[in-house]
Amino acid sequence: MRQNKWVVLGLLAFVQFMLVVDITVVQVALPSIGTDLGLGRQSLTWVVTTYTLVFGGLMILGGRLADVFGARRTLLTGLVIFTLASATSGLAGSAAVLIAGRAAQGLGAALLSPAALAIVTTTFHERDRSRALGVWAAIGGAGAAAGVLLGGLLTAGPGWQWIFFVNVPIGVLVLASLPQLVPAQTDTGAVDTGALAAGRAGAGRVGPGRAIAGRGVIDVPGALLVTVATGLLIYGLVNAGADGWGAGSTLGFLAAGAGSYGLFLLVEAKTATPLMDLRTMGRRPVVSGMFLMLVATGLLLGLFFLTSPLLQEVRGYSALETGLVFLPVALAITGGAQLGGHLIGRVGGRAVAAGSFLVTALGAALLTQVGESVWTGVLPGFLLAAFGIGPLFVTAMTTTMANVPSAEAGVASGVVTTFHELGGSIGVAVMSTVAAASFAGPVVSGTDGFSAGYTVCAVAAGVSGLIALLLVPAGKALVVAGHGHGH
Repeated sequence: MRQNKWVVLGLLAFVQFMLVVDITVVQVALPSIGTDLGLGRQSLTWVVTTYTLVFGGLMILGGRLADVFGARRTLLTGLVIFTLASATSGLAGSAAVLIAGRAAQGLGAALLSPAALAIVTTTFHERDRSRALGVWAAIGGAGAAAGVLLGGLLTAGPGWQWIFFVNVPIGVLVLASLPQLVPAQTDTGAVDTGALAAGRAGAGRVGPGRAIAGRGVIDVPGALLVTVATGLLIYGLVNAGADGWGAGSTLGFLAAGAGSYGLFLLVEAKTATPLMDLRTMGRRPVVSGMFLMLVATGLLLGLFFLTSPLLQEVRGYSALETGLVFLPVALAITGGAQLGGHLIGRVGGRAVAAGSFLVTALGAALLTQVGESVWTGVLPGFLLAAFGIGPLFVTAMTTTMANVPSAEAGVASGVVTTFHELGGSIGVAVMSTVAAASFAGPVVSGTDGFSAGYTVCAVAAGVSGLIALLLVPAGKALVVAGHGHGH
């Protein structure tokens, strides 16, 4: 396993890249899908949001299944589902089949993503873990940017169906390779660092001096509640982007989501086998990691939401040309994430997070000059903001995953990725509201709304930088998962 661990990381990162790409790759292809299948605006909206809803809503449950049944088994199951669902989506001849395929893709992704991150976290240790999480974190942002490019290339080339078909050979390749590289006993719920015997006895340590019996038991009420709560919250945020924050439907879904989360916390506090130890969720490093993931993804997808129509509708760029503009953005995110991974061990997560937010704020401030050309008024600020966001993903991942017991690595990774989905939904919903002045008619008009949106991003990044100075731990050395500290 030691010799193959970097190969395993490469395969798992490639799978995660595929999952993230599928969030944005569809957006460029929507006009072609609507024309070929005769879909209206509402159906096209569901083609995009169904994947995110199911993916985000089932993430924590997927992580818990990885802890109980083994990360390897859960990952392979999710990969089979995702691959078959991708083929179904590409072959779809109606809205119902396509939306069902997207829902199944979300189910597969919800099993895949937390299981893959759990394997990465328990395979790598100390400095290697920071490097591995740096690679993993870069995938989150770079994949979203690459999805726009890939969507443009495939839609303009062989057709929109290939944005789904391209997943099939990738899935088959990983299915054939991964079982030989990842041992069958990879089970984050059965083995705890420094407590192998306890793991074999069916108990996983969840903190200093505490063990929960019956780790093989799934907290069904808790799993259902957190799934429903996350789904309601994401749907409410998506609805806010379409109908506004004051709409009755928006407020109703958001309130129902918040209420379901409250009920989930009550259930978790009383059950003998909780989905995740609430004390773990309350640790400062874990809270800071969730905060960073939420804001970083919100800023990134908010910037994507503004810049794509700005290029296509205002500047007259084609889908392919727009995708090509996003290529250096993907490289900037990757470069920033790699730099962040190196700096965390030198200056600490707090300095990296605060500095990254500052860089992002400067980039977003430059983007407010949308009256200039793409090369002088859009691309420089976009690249700078993307470069700043990259290290935030690394800090979020490292801060959270280094401070949870290995017996809960699956569900913890599910929580982190859930905040990725929530952040993206919040960012798009807020930008949709702020930039409404430029989206008031059937076509995009003017740039005032875009400028206002970029201004909000700059202010949000600046305020988040100040919060990071208070919230993110200052230490250079992060706690190793399994020890249960991190205050």
